[in-house]
Amino acid sequence: MIASRSLRAAALAIVLAWGWKRAAIALVAGATSSLAMAPFNAWPVLFITFPVMVWLIDGAGAGRFNGVPSAALAGWCFGFGYFVPGLYWIGYAFLVDASTFGWLLPVAVSGLPAYLALFTALGFALARAFWPRGATRILALAVALTITEWLRGHVLTGFPWNAFGYALTEPLALAQTASLIGLWGMTFLSVAIFASPAVLIDGKLRRPWLAPATALLVLIAMGGYGAVRLSQNQTTLVAEVKLRIMQPNLQQDERFNYSAKASVMQKYLALSDRATGPQSTGVRDATILIWPESAFPFFLTREGDAMAQIADLLPKGTVLITGAVRAPDLPAGTPITRAYNSIYLIGDDGGILSVYDKLHLVPFGEYLPFQTLMERLGFEQLTKVRGGFIPGTRRRTIAVPHAPRMLPLICYEAIFPGDAVSPDDRPGWIVNLTNDGWFGISTGPYQHLQQARLRAIEEGLPLVRAANTGISAVIDPLGRIVAQLGLGDEGVLDSRLPAAMPPTVYARVGDIPTIVIILIAITLVIRQRPKRRN
Repeated sequence: MIASRSLRAAALAIVLAWGWKRAAIALVAGATSSLAMAPFNAWPVLFITFPVMVWLIDGAGAGRFNGVPSAALAGWCFGFGYFVPGLYWIGYAFLVDASTFGWLLPVAVSGLPAYLALFTALGFALARAFWPRGATRILALAVALTITEWLRGHVLTGFPWNAFGYALTEPLALAQTASLIGLWGMTFLSVAIFASPAVLIDGKLRRPWLAPATALLVLIAMGGYGAVRLSQNQTTLVAEVKLRIMQPNLQQDERFNYSAKASVMQKYLALSDRATGPQSTGVRDATILIWPESAFPFFLTREGDAMAQIADLLPKGTVLITGAVRAPDLPAGTPITRAYNSIYLIGDDGGILSVYDKLHLVPFGEYLPFQTLMERLGFEQLTKVRGGFIPGTRRRTIAVPHAPRMLPLICYEAIFPGDAVSPDDRPGWIVNLTNDGWFGISTGPYQHLQQARLRAIEEGLPLVRAANTGISAVIDPLGRIVAQLGLGDEGVLDSRLPAAMPPTVYARVGDIPTIVIILIAITLVIRQRPKRRN
């Protein structure tokens, strides 16, 4: 009884808060919510912070225009509080060349969250515009935030980093629901489940406990489904495929310094051939050697000695998958001003078997929005490639000798659900090469790994990840980490390749189940909206 009174008093204080107090409550609730993401995965905290969203929107009704502007402002404050601690690590990238970009660090650490918070503001405003009575307002919030989180993942090339749905990816049993409904369905469930305790203070409801009880049952059902799925699908391995992932842990200034060419190559070669135990024979144990994204401070295929060293390294029958910057095909003597961020498949004779050029470039890292105008104003992206990197033309699988076809993804291409794997060109595994060294020893690489792992679960495909500074990993189709190298470690990771599963529900039908769920929720919300009096 006392606890119930305390909850009502706290909720009422939030509903009635105004001005700076209201903004501060939203900021603190958003910042606390970021603890639900990797590496903390403290998702139970959302049972406290997400009801605050509901009470803030309840309190917006005292404002003008049915409270929509007030709700939007609260949503922006919540989003800004959520994204600043969740994305602070972006600031590390501006310290790689501090003399050039250091002054932009405060702008990046606050500017990107300020922009992303606009989508949270839109979600609050949309929810308030259709705000019903009783428990169905939880569904209104879940629908609105799912829609605006989807928009965040698509507008201006999209940045769906730390979408709310990732809160339900740990423990691994909960994450298995993504094989049915994907990230956006998980986002709907996250908001609906964690916001449900807000209705416990609704005195007019006959059974205010019904919504949180239902949410708890859904959470238990998700865990049960995941536990059964994990127990019935053990990790199986592809015969005769042996992986070796090389994690060099190079500093960024060395990776982009041409004068370090010889030392970089020597480190790669020595590390790749390192013995890892009494029975190890180095790279001869592997059929596939994998190096990370943009591995060299030079155009690999234009350096004959580097290609010869790779050919000498690779035993008969072993291939190398490596990231590298690729020069465009230009007439002899033409200056090279732009390049591709690419993945090469190299045979044991040093020949190029296949190339993939990155499609989804990183804004401000690999290109500038309104590139020409911003360069005229004196801006440049972090990689300092004048004119920006050249995007690839298409995504496709690549045939790998004596192994299943692979789907190459570079860096954050792995964070976009439903965007990479084509049903008409389904691979046997996903290779994600990345360079999270930009972000130092921070939460960023853990979050990146969390998102890549969910792609494996959604698609039912194993995912192999090679990162410069970590975290490199081999992940099976259910998200189990078969092998892993820690953040900041230097070494090699030897592993077998997990086998793919049949296409999941999500792989076959995409976001259709989520759309159906949202349409049903919208119908319930509309039916419960207060009717206007004539």
